[in-house]
Amino acid sequence: MPEDVKDIDLLIVEDDDDFRSTVVRRFRRRGFRVEEASSGEEALELLQRRQFDVAVLDVMMPGMSGLELIGQFKPGQAECETIMLTGQGTVESAVEAMKLGAFDYVQKPFPLAELEVIIEKAYAHHKLQKENRQLKAVLERSRPQIEMVGESQAMNEICRLIERSGPTDKAILIQGESGTGKELVARALHRASDRCNKPMVVINCAALPETLLESELFGHEKGAFTGAISAKQGLFELADGGTLMIDEIGEMPGSVQAKLLRVLEDGSMRRVGSLKERRVDVRLLAATNRDMEADVKAGRFREDLYYRINVMSLHLPPLRKRREDIPLLVERFVGPEWTIQPDAMEVLKRYDWPGNIRQLMNAIDRAKILADDHTIHRYDLPVEVEKGITSDGRTTASADDALATIERAHIIEVLHREQGNKSRAARALGVNRRSLYRLIEKFGISDSDLATN
Repeated sequence: MPEDVKDIDLLIVEDDDDFRSTVVRRFRRRGFRVEEASSGEEALELLQRRQFDVAVLDVMMPGMSGLELIGQFKPGQAECETIMLTGQGTVESAVEAMKLGAFDYVQKPFPLAELEVIIEKAYAHHKLQKENRQLKAVLERSRPQIEMVGESQAMNEICRLIERSGPTDKAILIQGESGTGKELVARALHRASDRCNKPMVVINCAALPETLLESELFGHEKGAFTGAISAKQGLFELADGGTLMIDEIGEMPGSVQAKLLRVLEDGSMRRVGSLKERRVDVRLLAATNRDMEADVKAGRFREDLYYRINVMSLHLPPLRKRREDIPLLVERFVGPEWTIQPDAMEVLKRYDWPGNIRQLMNAIDRAKILADDHTIHRYDLPVEVEKGITSDGRTTASADDALATIERAHIIEVLHREQGNKSRAARALGVNRRSLYRLIEKFGISDSDLATN
């Protein structure tokens, strides 16, 4: 028997008490988690409260038949595979049930070993379908991955912690300023875990209102709220067996915090608008740029949830505290076909980077748009970076200020000598016409400067 058969949640629906008891006892001894029902009505109540992997239904029962039962629950619970038990005169009904979504049928009388084989096949099909749904959802949500870059002492320590903590199943809180690469660390933790072949999904609490956040995390049933035109799996279900990263968890509303605590405690959850318990096996990675301890003391974040998500913490340093990594990051963002001039690199290394790696990436992207001949110069960089404006709005005085004054005066002199002809002035300066216009804009050179030179 496959090793994971014991993970099967099985429902037996049979009106014959003696036969049902025999079946239930056998499969419980074999390690299945088994629930039983003596009627279709009783089974429907169970199916509305709990998620099953496989259900075995008798076709002919007093009251609600197996055919009526599958017609009622299957459309809203497609992930539960069903097997029909049928007598000689009800084979046609069993075939009809298969058209409604049943996996297979067994004709009475039958050996229980035969039923077990079919249950195992149904469960294998259930897992395959679930993985396909997960993969499709994850591919739709996935983003291009950027590997972690850095050789500083701080980054070497982060990599060491990832290597040690990645293979565990413990929740980890990733802390750091915005733009420091918290999602990249989460993806590295996922790749280092035993769940690396399972889905990893990401959600940002700050980007969603409370009602939508709850629905995204836990899913919802049809009609649960205005606009819920069909049932939807939540991210916990999509990440089942894998990893869920909750970014900006400090922004999570209190009502959602309570539901999150419950699923972290015992793996049970309910979709919005549903009474049915579902079980998931998900590793949680949380990220925040807030002071979580201060939020706990202020009552903005549940203390019990904080300790649940903070089994271990990783603190990402801001880019200004690992400046030696900036050239490596720049080379990665620029790409192999580009050149960055030394003066531009020096400016990038000195800048304070309040937006951290994300701001650096955006600065390089902008420079590549403005640069000529696949070469980035200092004047291609954003003004606040090129002029060294710090995070508090001050400019950093340096010898470069004097150099900029000399450079401005030289451009004015050449423009005056060429009588304002931009093409000839550009050639004399050794740049193209577009670069000259950017230099004129950068240094604020006006017609009055040329007239008075």
